[in-house]
Amino acid sequence: MTHIVIIGGGIAGLSAAAHLARIADVTLVEAEPHLGYHASGRSAAAFIGDYGNAPTCALNAASLDHLRDIPELMKRRVMMMVGRAGEETELIKEASGLGMWRVGLEEAQSHFPILNPNVLSSAALRDDAYDIDTGLLMDHFRTRAKAGTATIITKAPVTALAQHGSGWQVSAGAQVYTCDLVVNAAGAWADHIAALAGVPSIGLQPFRRSMARIALPSQLDCSDWALIDGVGERFYAKPDAGALLVSPADEDPVQAQDAWAEDEVLARGLAAYEEMVTEPVTRMLSNWAGLRSFVSDRTLVIGPEPDCPSFFWLAGQGGYGFQTSFGAARLLRDRVTGTTPELSSDAVAALSPDRFR
Repeated sequence: MTHIVIIGGGIAGLSAAAHLARIADVTLVEAEPHLGYHASGRSAAAFIGDYGNAPTCALNAASLDHLRDIPELMKRRVMMMVGRAGEETELIKEASGLGMWRVGLEEAQSHFPILNPNVLSSAALRDDAYDIDTGLLMDHFRTRAKAGTATIITKAPVTALAQHGSGWQVSAGAQVYTCDLVVNAAGAWADHIAALAGVPSIGLQPFRRSMARIALPSQLDCSDWALIDGVGERFYAKPDAGALLVSPADEDPVQAQDAWAEDEVLARGLAAYEEMVTEPVTRMLSNWAGLRSFVSDRTLVIGPEPDCPSFFWLAGQGGYGFQTSFGAARLLRDRVTGTTPELSSDAVAALSPDRFR
C-alpha cells in the first residue's frame, strides 16, 4: 500500500488525511503540541460562495454540499456590507463582486440593530452565508482520517526531507519516516518545507490577520445578527457566542511565526467598527492574530511539483481554508490517484503548481 506523509495538522493537512486515508497508508506529522495550532485554530470562519477568485469559488462550490451534510456544522447568517457617506459607489462595486444586493437603511438595521443611522449611508447584503464551526469540522476530518489508515503525530517538527529511491525519508520529531509521497500542507511554513526537500519556492507570503472579541451590553442578543463588513475592508464584525468578533481586516506581511495582535492595529479596527454603531466598545474580552498565506495570484496551490511528482502541494489557502476544504482535499486525492478531477480543467490548471514553473 502506498505510504504518504502529510506535513501539517491544520485544516489542509487534516482534510487531506481524511481523504487519502481510504486509499493509502497515511502518517500526518504536526510540529505543534496540538492540531490547528496556528491559522486553523484562530479563524472566524464563514462560508461565502463568492468569496475569492474563480478557482477559489469553484472549490467553494465543490465543498458546500459536503459541509452542509455535517450536522450542526453550518449556521445560516446574513452577510452585509455597510458604508458611510461618500462610499456609495465603492459599496456598489464591492457588493456586486460578492453577490450582494442593495437594501434600505431600515432593513440594514433590522439585521444589525446597533448600526448608527447618522453614519450609515448605504448597505447591501446576501442571505446565504454561513458560520462554520471550525472545531467541529476539524474533529470531523480527524475522525475520518483515524477511521481509515491515518496515524496522527504531534510535537513532530520536520527537520529534514531527503529523496530515497523513488520516495522520501522524512525526519520529524525523533522519528524518520520512509514514504512514497509527501504532501506539503504546512501552511505559512510550506515554502520552508519545500526548501528542506530541495523543491523550488512558490513565493508564499504570510499575512497577519488580527481579531478582538468584545462584550456587548447584557440586554442585547446578537446571536442572529448579520456579519457586517466595512467598505474597503476597513473592518468586519461577526457574532460569537454572545459577544462580537471585530477585526481590522489587516493584511500585514510577516515571516511565518506564532502571530500576535498589535495594539495599534486592533485600535484601528475597533475605531472603524465603533464609528458605524451606537454602542461604544467598553470591554475587550480577548484578542489574537493568525496568518493567512497567499501566493502572488491569491489562488490555492494543489497538485504535484512538476519536476518532483512524489512531492505534492496543498498550500496557499489564504482566508479560504475552511470553506474550500472538501473541494481542495478531493482535488488533491484525484491528483494523487491520477483520477480525472470533478473540477473543470481550467480550474485544475489554475490551482496547479505548474503555473510557477
